[in-house]
Amino acid sequence: MSTLSHPVDLLRFNTCGSVDDGKSTLIGRLLYDSKSLMEDQIEALERSADITGGGQINLANLTDGLRAEREQGITIDVAYRYFATPRRKFIIADTPGHVQYTRNMVTGASTANLSIILIDARQGVIEQSRRHAIIASLLRIPHLVVAINKMDLVDWSHERFLEIQDQFEEFLPRLDIKDVKFIPVSALNGDNIVTASPHTPWYPGPTLLGHLETVHIASDWNLTNFRFPVQWVNRPNNPTDHSLHDFRGLSGQVSGGVVKVGQKVMVLPSGFTSTVKQIWTIDGPLEEAFSPQSVTLVLEHDLDISRGDVIVDASDLPGASNELHAKICWMAPRPLTAGRQFLLKHTTQTVKAAVTAIEDRINISTFDKETEVAELSMNDLGEVRIKTAKPLVYDGYGTNRLTGSFILIEPGTNATVGAGMLLPPIEAARPEYKDFAI
Repeated sequence: MSTLSHPVDLLRFNTCGSVDDGKSTLIGRLLYDSKSLMEDQIEALERSADITGGGQINLANLTDGLRAEREQGITIDVAYRYFATPRRKFIIADTPGHVQYTRNMVTGASTANLSIILIDARQGVIEQSRRHAIIASLLRIPHLVVAINKMDLVDWSHERFLEIQDQFEEFLPRLDIKDVKFIPVSALNGDNIVTASPHTPWYPGPTLLGHLETVHIASDWNLTNFRFPVQWVNRPNNPTDHSLHDFRGLSGQVSGGVVKVGQKVMVLPSGFTSTVKQIWTIDGPLEEAFSPQSVTLVLEHDLDISRGDVIVDASDLPGASNELHAKICWMAPRPLTAGRQFLLKHTTQTVKAAVTAIEDRINISTFDKETEVAELSMNDLGEVRIKTAKPLVYDGYGTNRLTGSFILIEPGTNATVGAGMLLPPIEAARPEYKDFAI
């Protein structure tokens, strides 16, 4: 039987910053210096025409895959890369710096444990630096690294490093980010990326990779409130294995908390209660499981449960309402106006929904709210009211990023047009479910 542990060997992080701050070069340097590239990738880089006059390989081309990105020297799309060290596995999202691609950053950073904001040591903190920090705060990314890049172009000045750190810390009190680390680097030359730089004897901290390998992420997941959206009902059809004839499991991802064999649970929205009889994975049975594991639960009672239902701890109930209050990033060219109807996908279910009101728009440069707005344009962030065809079982995004988020889908085109973060349910949205114990 398994014992409780946590998958801290996988870190998801994104890089962001202003144009030409060196985001793609930084990722290329991480991959190159950590020996995470295949031989054919290295050979392709060396053969390419993208070699500088000094004979240096253009490492940015490892992530700037679009021809338009290479021609303009900017990041447009979100590029995902994977690499590993003996201590941890990593998924990187290289997100754009242009303001017109804010929606791409929201997409790439939505599942991140950590965000790296690059700042050009010559430019210091600019509007884009503040914008990306604000978005990281809105998305509740727990850890932030401020990589002050191109330190070689300011003669590795300790004073300049401290000046930029002070500039950034001026607006940190307005943000909901508790863990912030400042690291002086040169992505082009590899200083303090994988190996410590001899140019920064005044910097006592870890290299960027050293910090990524050791940052504590075990507490990033909500391990308090058990939530299990049912993805599908597992009824194996195996005529040769008669032991599975009566098997009826409920498969999905533990989206919050811990579940144990023998635990009393409630199925929402029906309100039926039961007890966890078994917990299964592909590797066999478990005594307990935790977020974000994917498992199959077997309950003591054969209840009417289907995709979209949510199994929770019977003593810790979430909110449930068909009237939602949320922050949203609008991603479509056609502006969002009140009254428009969509499909809303939340955890494992999709329901019809309508935006009933646009309450405000967030000034992404100052974090101030602009009221009396009639619409949200592409890349705008704002607060909206939404009414769904049936109640959703949810938590506030600040409590649980998995059960507190949703996307809006445009009927007809099936295009994702908005990404939302639910505000905490009011007490009126926490109904007292009748305990239909069997």
